[in-house]
Amino acid sequence: MDLMEALRGRRTIRDYTAETVVPALVSELIDAAILAPSAMNLQPWAFAVIEGAERLAGYSARAKQSMLATLPDDPALAKLRGHLEDPSFQMFYHAPVLLVVCATSDEAQAKEDSCLAAQNLMLAAHGRGLGTGWIGLARSWLDGAEVKAELGIPADWSVVAPLIVGHPKAEVPPTPRAAARIVWSR
Repeated sequence: MDLMEALRGRRTIRDYTAETVVPALVSELIDAAILAPSAMNLQPWAFAVIEGAERLAGYSARAKQSMLATLPDDPALAKLRGHLEDPSFQMFYHAPVLLVVCATSDEAQAKEDSCLAAQNLMLAAHGRGLGTGWIGLARSWLDGAEVKAELGIPADWSVVAPLIVGHPKAEVPPTPRAAARIVWSR
């Protein structure tokens, strides 16, 4: 797949088939992720792989409950509260895999570098016919000490990018893009 085709064609997917993603393909996506550039070549990223749509559904329920317990009673958060209270809302959209990109250091650029790795992973997945979605809503819950311990994520790593991965049920149309805002200084 041509790079520009991949950039134009990648979409956030929120509806997946029940088909699993084989471990070799997950490893291939991680291999693509680690090709990302990093400040001073520190490569401050690591990955946690959580498999199973049913397991992720359980994590979704737990994350929603935890978030609701701490969500401020603010009218600006009404839409978010509605999603979290909706029993049919599944935070991980029935995907078979959750790949959690973590920053492994407190270096100044570690989280940004991990974001670059996440973008590589999403583009590689698209190139292999898979769908992805960055589930930022789950980040703080996944970064909690108890959840990290349960998942085997070291306490000193920071969860940066929770990415769901799976086989899309349908093609998603492009989202309109506004013209780029550019300031030229010559």
